[in-house]
Amino acid sequence: MSSVLVSSVLVSSVPAPPPGPVTGSAVGDPVLNVVVFAAFLLVVLVVVLRVARSGATRSSYYAGGHGFTGPENGLALSGDFLSAATFLGIVGAVAVSGPDGFGYAVAAFVAWLLALFFIAELIRNTGRYTLADVLTVRLRERPVRAAAATSAVVISTLYLLAQLAGAGGLVALLLDVTDRAGQAVVIAGVGGLMLVYVLIGGMTGTTWLQIAKAALLVGTGAVMAAYVLGITGLSLPKLFESAALRHPEGDAVLRPGLLYGGGALAQADLASLALGGVLGVAGLPHILMRFYTVPTARQARSSVTWAIWLIGGFFLLTLVIGYGAAAMVGPERILAAPGGVNSAAPLLALEIGGEIGLALVSAIAFATILAVVAGLTITAAAAFAHDVYANLIRRGTATAAEEIRVARRATLVIGVLGTAGGILANGQNIAFLVSLTFTAAASANLPTLLYSLFWRGFTTSGALWSMYGGLAVTVGLIVVSPAVSGTPTSMLPKLDFAVFPLTNPGLVSVPAGFLLGFLGSVLGRERPDRAAFARMSVRALTGAGVEHPVHGDPSMPPPAGRHRQSPFPVTGARRAADPGGPERPVIRPAAGSPADDSPTGRIADGPLVGPGAASLPAGPSPHRVAPGAGGRRGGSTGAFFQPVTPPGHGHRPADHRRGGGPAGPPPS
Repeated sequence: MSSVLVSSVLVSSVPAPPPGPVTGSAVGDPVLNVVVFAAFLLVVLVVVLRVARSGATRSSYYAGGHGFTGPENGLALSGDFLSAATFLGIVGAVAVSGPDGFGYAVAAFVAWLLALFFIAELIRNTGRYTLADVLTVRLRERPVRAAAATSAVVISTLYLLAQLAGAGGLVALLLDVTDRAGQAVVIAGVGGLMLVYVLIGGMTGTTWLQIAKAALLVGTGAVMAAYVLGITGLSLPKLFESAALRHPEGDAVLRPGLLYGGGALAQADLASLALGGVLGVAGLPHILMRFYTVPTARQARSSVTWAIWLIGGFFLLTLVIGYGAAAMVGPERILAAPGGVNSAAPLLALEIGGEIGLALVSAIAFATILAVVAGLTITAAAAFAHDVYANLIRRGTATAAEEIRVARRATLVIGVLGTAGGILANGQNIAFLVSLTFTAAASANLPTLLYSLFWRGFTTSGALWSMYGGLAVTVGLIVVSPAVSGTPTSMLPKLDFAVFPLTNPGLVSVPAGFLLGFLGSVLGRERPDRAAFARMSVRALTGAGVEHPVHGDPSMPPPAGRHRQSPFPVTGARRAADPGGPERPVIRPAAGSPADDSPTGRIADGPLVGPGAASLPAGPSPHRVAPGAGGRRGGSTGAFFQPVTPPGHGHRPADHRRGGGPAGPPPS
C-alpha cells in the first residue's frame, strides 16, 4: 500500500491524500504554522497592492506589461512550475523509494530544455497573450481560437482542481484539521486568497507572488540540504550509507527498482509517465503565458535559462533532502504520519529546526499551492476573455475595459468552481488529474504549436484534429484506465471498467496527437498557406511586430535593466522621459479608432515617417508599440493607424486612411 501511495504522489505531482478523510495529529505547532504563513501572505499582499494600478490595460493584466526581466521571470517560472509535490512529494518519494522517486524530477528537468531550444523565443516573438495568438498568425482565426481556448480552459481547470483537492492532506498534517468540514474551510480560504491576488494584481501580482514563493522555496531547500550534508561531513557516500541502514529494504533504496521494479507493464507505465512529463511542460498554457511577461525574445530565453538552473538545482537539493529524511526520520515514521509520504520534508524540518523550521516549511507548502493556482486561474480567465469573448463573440470590437471586466468575472467564476471542486474531491484519489493535464498538454497543445512553427504544410484542419483529437484521446484513455477504476487505489475502487492497462496514457495519446495533426493537414481540403508560414517564420525569428513596453507608460515599473531601455532614438518631448536616447518613430491608434489595446495583437504595417524611419526595415514593423496600439483581424491595418512623428519635429504625416492629405496635428 505504501508503494502505491508513493507512486500516486510521484505521478500526480500534487500531494495526494489517501482515499477517505485524513486522520492523525499534526506535527509541530499549528498556530505557529499559521502565523508564519500569514506573515508571508501579508508581505506579498503589500507588494500586490503597490502594483495593482498596473491592471488597467490588457498588457498589464494578462502579461504584467511585458516588463519583467529575465531573472525575475525565471524565478516566476520556477514558482509556477514547482508545485507542492515538488518539495513534499519528491522528497518523500526519494526517502521511501530511492532513485525511482527521483524519476519525475529528471523528466521535468529535461522538459525545460525543450522549452529553451524550441519554444520560448519563438512564442514571445509571435504571440501576445495566449497560445491562440501564436496559431492565428498563419491559421484561420475563429476555429483555431475556439480550439485553443477550449484546451487552455480544460487543462488549467483540471490542474486547478487537483491542486486544491490535494490541500486536504496538507491541512491535516500541518494544521491538525482532520474533519472534512474544517478542511473544506481551509481549502475555501486558499481559493479566496488566490482570487484576491489575481483580481487585484492580475499577472503582475501573480508574478510577484510566484517570485516570493520560489525564493522562499529554494532558499529553505538549500538550508535543509546544507544541514544534512553538514552532519555527514559533506560526504554523500556517508549520507547514502546512513539512509540504507535506516531503510527496511537496506541497500535496495540506493538502486532503482523499488517503485518501478515490476514487469513490462510497469516499465511501460514509467515510459508513458516520462513521455508526458518531458513533452507536457512545453504545452502547459500557464507556462506558455509566462513567456509574454518579458519585453523581448532574448529575455524569454534568459528566463528559461534561469528557470532551468533554479529548477535543476532545487531537484538536486530534493535528492539530498530525501535521503536525509530517510536517514534522520526513517521511512516507517514517514508513512505513519497523517500526510503519508508527503510528511517527509516537514518531519525532517522538525528534526532540523524544531517547530520554527516546520512552520517555515508549512508556509512554503501553502504558498506553493496559492502561487500555482493563481497562475492557473489567470490563464484560464485570459483564454476565455481574450480568445472567446473579445475575438469570437465580439469579433475584435471589445474595448480594453470590457475585456478586462470579463476577464475578472471569468477569474471569479473559475476560482469559485475550482475551489468547490477541490472541496468535493477532498479525500478522493484524484492523483491522475495532474498527470492527465501534462499528458493532455503534450498530446493537444504541443503538436499544434510545433507544427505551426516549423511545418509549412500545416493547416487549420490539422490544428483542429490535433487539439480536439489529442484531448479526446487523452481523456478517453484515462477514463478507462486503472487510475479511475479497477484497483484499490483508483478513484472508483468499487467499480471496474478499466480496459486500458496503463495509468498514464501518454505513450499512446502523444503520438496520436502528432499523427492527427499530420493527417488533418494532409487529408483536409484546405491548402496550406505558405506565404503566411513565411511571414510567421520571419516574425518568429526576428521579432518583427512584437509588442514591447514603452517609456512613459504609467503601468510599467521603472527600468531595471538595459533591455527595458528603448533601442530607438527619442528626442523632443520624449527626452524628459528618456534623456539619453535619440529620436524614434511612433505609431499610435488613429483618432476615433476602435483599436484601443487591440485584442489580437496586430500592429500597423504602414509606412513610417520621422527621423528614425529610414533605418527601419520594410514589412511588419519591429518597433515598440504604444499602449493600445494593435489592429483588428479582418481589416486593413491602415484603416486603424496613422504613423506619426514625436511632437516637436514640425512634420505632419499624410493621412494614409484617405490616400493623402494632412492628418491633423500629431497627438501629444
